[in-house]
Amino acid sequence: MVILVASHTKTDPEPNLRGQLRGVYSDIDVWLGCDHLYYYIIDHEDEEEDGTVARHRRPVDLERLLNQSRFTKRELQILYRGFKSECPSGLVNEDAFKTIYARFFPGGDVSKYAHFLFSAFDTDQNGIVSFEEFVRGLSVLLRGSAEEKLCWAFNLYDLNKDGHVTKEEMLDVMKAIYDMMGKNIPPLLKEEIPRRHVEIFFQKMDQNQDGVVTVEEFIDTCQKDENIMKSIGIFENTI
Repeated sequence: MVILVASHTKTDPEPNLRGQLRGVYSDIDVWLGCDHLYYYIIDHEDEEEDGTVARHRRPVDLERLLNQSRFTKRELQILYRGFKSECPSGLVNEDAFKTIYARFFPGGDVSKYAHFLFSAFDTDQNGIVSFEEFVRGLSVLLRGSAEEKLCWAFNLYDLNKDGHVTKEEMLDVMKAIYDMMGKNIPPLLKEEIPRRHVEIFFQKMDQNQDGVVTVEEFIDTCQKDENIMKSIGIFENTI
């Protein structure tokens, strides 16, 4: 359930609009004519000894989310409706994320790549992606600077989140991409092509040849590659 409430309420100047919103979202109560709106998302439910359910709500300041992203209020509303339609609780666990992601690649195995992508969105690493985490990540991918997008991509490849990318981590992600792209690639090529690509890219990125790639090396190498720089800009302003 999601409840839109205010920091303090006043007389509702638009009861008809409130009724229309309730008609669209029967589980949303809206108070209009207020200084600030907040989303209250139920994180989880705990069953008490007497069988009652204690609901825990975590407030999300809409104004803060506007400041933390490059989306307008209208865009956030559109994003939230889509997010809520797929995830009525307002939260996504990894299994649900994989199920949603699999729809875009019906001919491939998305499980590994979706796991890596989920981990990149799950910034606090608690096993749940909230709407706020989703918006902040999407804001970088769609509206961020080239350097911000590359930092986000580096975090995707940094599987253990230690601040470095190893050749093994890069290979794991590359293999996951090939698994996701379809079943028409022969098994031997699925092993050989990703390994060959990683050997080339890793050697180029590991500028001091110490066996790991830092975020600085990653960004510097990518910024010198015209094809990479073109590819990171194709999703801008798609909402």
